[in-house]
Amino acid sequence: MEDTIARTGGYSNALTSPDWTTYFQTLPSSDLEIAFRFESDRMVNSLYEPEEVETERTVILSEREGNENDPQFLLAEAVQLAAFSQHPYRNEVLGSTQDLLSLTRDDLYNHYRNYYQPGNALLCLAGSFEIDPTLALIKRYFEPIENHEPVRSIPTPEDEITAAQKVELQGPDEADYIQIAWRSPKASDPDFFAYTLTESILTGPSSLSMFGSGGIGNRSSRFYRELVENQLVASVYGSLTASIDPGTFNLNLTCRGDHTPDEVIRKIDLVVEEFLEHGPTVEEMAIALKQARANFAYSSDNITNQAFWLGYAHSFADYSWFTHYVNRLEQVSLEDVLRVARHYLDPTHRVTGVYRNRESLANG
Repeated sequence: MEDTIARTGGYSNALTSPDWTTYFQTLPSSDLEIAFRFESDRMVNSLYEPEEVETERTVILSEREGNENDPQFLLAEAVQLAAFSQHPYRNEVLGSTQDLLSLTRDDLYNHYRNYYQPGNALLCLAGSFEIDPTLALIKRYFEPIENHEPVRSIPTPEDEITAAQKVELQGPDEADYIQIAWRSPKASDPDFFAYTLTESILTGPSSLSMFGSGGIGNRSSRFYRELVENQLVASVYGSLTASIDPGTFNLNLTCRGDHTPDEVIRKIDLVVEEFLEHGPTVEEMAIALKQARANFAYSSDNITNQAFWLGYAHSFADYSWFTHYVNRLEQVSLEDVLRVARHYLDPTHRVTGVYRNRESLANG
């Protein structure tokens, strides 16, 4: 498929998140039928040949093993497992080694037959095309595919991290790392917009999705000013994702060799305590809003991203969430940010993860 689309001057790819899987093609509108032909075929005729399953298993296990050499991957996985007791968000999308080894060809094929059908999919188009001929093509390729009600496993949302937890890892790396996770509201929660500005003030803005984050820096954020500029850490960034169920807001830091993780965490606590006591300044709100606006624009600045947002917004709300996003941010007040921060950033309801390199442990 990739070769055929590449010959049109286009490209194709796929992404998987905890909430969805998406396949996408960007190609000339005159060749739109090619994408419909491939996607309708994908829904019906994938065979999951045993030898192909084993080949792909080897590839993914190799990817997993490579990630396990990265202390930040290990720390993130451990923190996420601690942040959720039952919800599937606790699991790494790549899968655990045990699951990757135990999955059978029939497990995969049955999953495919259950979920890969038009009634469980959203077809999103963006670009220059004629509506009526395009609808006729959609009917031609997808209407004949048999639909049935998928057997669904709907998890119970976890609305809070019930108590403070600490995760400690150690290994052979040159640096110490910290990751702190607080619960975040689901994207359809009105508080999500105030939370977005809270994140922007504290760590800088996230792109909210897996598509384009643009070039927005975080030098104006509180944690950057207090931790990087004061040379306690080498880097700091945050991550917040728009998700169907409540997720996590993660603070990630790389420590400098002359400051221990415990020193850094004490400083983090002081910054959060100050924020929860007094809230943001008017200037911080203005900067956060400007950055969030710009980051959102970067994430929808081409036709591929615009098509992605059509489906992404529908996964947790509807398309109006996307079209009204900036307006909703502009309606957030100083009081909203303070209220939401006090609710979610309680230090007694978070997971604190630390990866200590063995050399620093030996010297300590």
